[in-house]
Amino acid sequence: MSENPTDTEPSRDIAEVPAVEIINTVAVHLLSAAAVKCGLSEHGEDEIDLAEARKLITALAGLITASAPELGDHHARVLRDGLRSVQLAFREASPFPDAPGQGPGEKLTGPVT
Repeated sequence: MSENPTDTEPSRDIAEVPAVEIINTVAVHLLSAAAVKCGLSEHGEDEIDLAEARKLITALAGLITASAPELGDHHARVLRDGLRSVQLAFREASPFPDAPGQGPGEKLTGPVT
């Protein structure tokens, strides 16, 4: 018998997972990582890395913008709210904030104020 607890849990075949669920899962991972890199974690300022946050936020903005029509309003709205939150957190954490419309992902979402 395996000692790894995950070996006893049933795994899902990726073919059985709806696309909306996969997109949401990826978006939540990007959102969580961006939040940490913006200093919004338990260790806050020790984990700030705005260069990494910029990449994550831009990727998240692209994913949400491209998939929103397929996700439907309910799912897309929640993801957009999260995206806006990390975009604002990035702006607040930045010692030299980007000009409106030039922040991470703003070319895809429009200016965040």
